[in-house]
Amino acid sequence: MRIWFKMMKNNHLLRDTTITDESDETRTHKVFHALEEVCYEFDLGKPIWLEANVNEFKCHAKTRFTQDSFIEQIDFDFLEMQVIEED
Repeated sequence: MRIWFKMMKNNHLLRDTTITDESDETRTHKVFHALEEVCYEFDLGKPIWLEANVNEFKCHAKTRFTQDSFIEQIDFDFLEMQVIEED
């Protein structure tokens, strides 16, 4: 599985990375591990999955974490995660 993460502000890409997970874990575990890894790489607190994030991710394999999902203040508009390749 490959997941693309993009940090955006004012419609500009600030940072992006792709996390690859080829383990035998479940899809859910792979998603959570990738999110943990990117938060460490970008030096962010882990965002909270709101109901809207869960529903959007189920339907489109893509979601955006805005300020509402983070406890601390963020200096970007959103962190987007999108599955670009599934096992």
